[in-house]
Amino acid sequence: MINWLRLDQPIGCADNLGPLQLAWVGDAVWELHQRLQYSKRPGRTMDMHLSVVAEVHASAQASALQRLEPYLSEMEKDLVRRGRNKAGRGPRNRDAATYGRATGFETMIGWLFLKDPERLLQLLGRLDEEKTNQQ
Repeated sequence: MINWLRLDQPIGCADNLGPLQLAWVGDAVWELHQRLQYSKRPGRTMDMHLSVVAEVHASAQASALQRLEPYLSEMEKDLVRRGRNKAGRGPRNRDAATYGRATGFETMIGWLFLKDPERLLQLLGRLDEEKTNQQ
């Protein structure tokens, strides 16, 4: 169900955006991906919402990044580092390292969405496959 990412060509504006702007886009892409995944199953709106919230918070994003790290290119790792280093402390009740890793994940997702949607499809597909195998 990741066909919504299929674009004829990259959008191209990623080069003009900083890490935090890319993270903002990446956060939206990740949430939409999760919403689409949960929309495939019948359920009440509130239950679907709570399921998506569980997938899009900082520690879930940091965990997704950890599972993908062995498959990332050096350029993708650099995007993660750039996002992580710009993240700041995050909310007071969150671990700064987790928040930084989540921001790095979002930065990479945002850049890939804009510049290399096929690679984004590969990485999201890997996470989806892993999740299916765990169920």
